[in-house]
Amino acid sequence: MGFLNNFINGISLGSIYSVIALGYTMVYGIAKMLNFAHGDVIMVGAYIVFVLTTGAGMNPYLALLISMVACTLLGMTIERFAYRPLRGASPLAVLITAIGVSYFLQNVALLIFGTQVKSFKSILEFPSIKLAGGKIIISDETIITIVVSLIIMIGLTLFVNKTKPGRAMLAVSEDRGAAQLMGVNVNATIALTFAIGSGLAAVAGVLLCSTYPALSSQTGAMPGIKAFVAAVLGGIGSIPGALIGGLAIGVVEILSKTYISSQLADAIVFAILIIVLLVKPTGILGKKYIEKV
Repeated sequence: MGFLNNFINGISLGSIYSVIALGYTMVYGIAKMLNFAHGDVIMVGAYIVFVLTTGAGMNPYLALLISMVACTLLGMTIERFAYRPLRGASPLAVLITAIGVSYFLQNVALLIFGTQVKSFKSILEFPSIKLAGGKIIISDETIITIVVSLIIMIGLTLFVNKTKPGRAMLAVSEDRGAAQLMGVNVNATIALTFAIGSGLAAVAGVLLCSTYPALSSQTGAMPGIKAFVAAVLGGIGSIPGALIGGLAIGVVEILSKTYISSQLADAIVFAILIIVLLVKPTGILGKKYIEKV
């Protein structure tokens, strides 16, 4: 029963990674940019909910909605002023800018909230499920996290494939120049992609801090990197791949901490990334593109 409990915990953690990875995979799949500041948007979203619920006594779900709106605007601002001017620049310039934005957000949070780790009160207050006479316990955070990640994945898949903005995203992803010639507003489409990814980051921040109730300026850093590993594992650019990769990384991390070593768990996760890049660089569901020169 211990293994099953750990496996369920891994699924819960992996679901959080999946929601974060969706932000990475959408931005890269459409804008061909790696937004390494995404993990810090998660931290910002969690801090907004923390301030509104703890300081202002606001309803936690209303606070989450406000946090999603704020992170959406933050993501669009980052895209407009940090990434859009570098649209034609080298990938290295974009990467350095992303790292700079990441450190900027971390240090702003550090200046405002200090170095003390905040205790985040979970907003997920539902009864846990007990199976096998109480030997298997599925917490409310686990249930909600899994359900939310599935809903988001299905919703995004339908949005991208069934709506006009979603089809515009697919067009920009395939060929930005051709899409623009066909009347697609490329800037607006990429801004919408950042908006959706950043709004999801707020949800991921609340899920993460509800499950692991500690909040600091570094809260989103390591989960963001692991979610990037999950996106690569599943096939960056693939929405179902982000879910599969996130679940796989979460299960591997929890089982590694339990049965191998808590110190080596992160190393094992990153070793998986190296193996995937060597064996199947496109990931589990990723597509191989042939670039014409």
